[in-house]
Amino acid sequence: MLAATTAALPAVVLSSLAMAQPATAESRARAVPGSLEAAVRAQTQTATSSSLATAFVPAGSVSASIPAAFRAAQQPVPAVYTIARGDTISAVAARYGLDTYAVLKLNRLTASTIIFPGQQIKLSDSATAPAAPAAPAPAAKPTATAKVHTVKPGDTLSAIAAQHGVKLAEVFSWNGLGMSSIIYPGQKVKVGSVADAPAAPAPVQPPAAQAPAKTPATPAAPGPAGKGSYTIKSGDTLSGIAARNGVKLSDVLAANRLTMSTIIYPGQKLVIPGGTITPSSSTPTPVETPLVPSSFLGYNYPAAVVSSANLNKALLNAAPVPSREQMKAIVADTARRMGVDPSLALAFAFQESGFDQRAVSPANAIGTMQVIPSSGTWASDLVGRQLNLLDPYDNVTAGVAIIRQLVRTSKNLDYAIAGYYQGQYSVNTIGMYEDTKSYVAAINAHRATFS
Repeated sequence: MLAATTAALPAVVLSSLAMAQPATAESRARAVPGSLEAAVRAQTQTATSSSLATAFVPAGSVSASIPAAFRAAQQPVPAVYTIARGDTISAVAARYGLDTYAVLKLNRLTASTIIFPGQQIKLSDSATAPAAPAAPAPAAKPTATAKVHTVKPGDTLSAIAAQHGVKLAEVFSWNGLGMSSIIYPGQKVKVGSVADAPAAPAPVQPPAAQAPAKTPATPAAPGPAGKGSYTIKSGDTLSGIAARNGVKLSDVLAANRLTMSTIIYPGQKLVIPGGTITPSSSTPTPVETPLVPSSFLGYNYPAAVVSSANLNKALLNAAPVPSREQMKAIVADTARRMGVDPSLALAFAFQESGFDQRAVSPANAIGTMQVIPSSGTWASDLVGRQLNLLDPYDNVTAGVAIIRQLVRTSKNLDYAIAGYYQGQYSVNTIGMYEDTKSYVAAINAHRATFS
């Protein structure tokens, strides 16, 4: 049901790469380019700035602390706080004189967790008081620690199973997972049967008994200088691994059923042909399917772009996001507020992602409006503040801001629509590609539906 995503063509990638990275924050106002083409031209020019005389106040005349009489009255801390638009955890904590880390810990959040308006967070221990009786649970942790594994960056289910001496199929069964399941750092994965927890030593014994069968393979690895199997580390490439182990790249690809476009991850195990550890080849490590493919419509995207897309997809999968119906309402409301025809904005959102905030394309087009990071930088300039494309409201704001600017600077609406898909500069200089014409027709049809 989903159609082509934004920035699907090489031309768009090139125009996106031409965008410079956002400049550091400046205290003085700066002009906002009228179009993407103007933004590209402006960023290629050498900026000059004049220095201004600055008056300094002697440090000795500045008070080291705020007098008590001028300190703001501390607001009472509510047990539960409902997130409003523009809130951050640190800002909410500061408002009530709380420690940001304590608020994060109380709500089992991290510094990278995305929050959204309407979400409720706990600010007071009184909110967790009813759960206090559950405190004895940590006392049972000695058993739980032997049965639960906390996922770390680079972990795979197969590696976790091997680390704890259990079968991968058992890990799937205990956690309700499968070969296509996605895990993320901080997730708890059961590595032992909960039913067997009281008699932990007994059930653990069978996997331990199997360990000797695997033990010969483990010490054998250092002998042939790591040949037989290899665990991928950050920064590795398939060609580098092959050269380091003195084997042909084609042999490594064939032994692991990989291709030149396959994405590899830290922690993934590879079979190195020609090594002495032949048993590992009899149980090849399953190749994990990436969250975002590396190609779309016959075009292969750069590895760095696809890698960023997979990271953003993982973050969105792990974060709470509004439903499709909620995103539809957010798009319409944002368009009305920004002076854009809601039916036009809804048509773009439906065509790009089907109102799915978790959508990410191989070109690293993010969220409901499928905005690539460089276009997000331009959108941030247009609205006058930094936009986070992973945030559902900011994502829609970025998309609507771009639509509004394209409508203002294009010779007609069809060219504005084409500019969102192919890139305004490309459309103005080359004209519309055939698939761009189909995209314009689809947007116009959706617009009539939402009118």
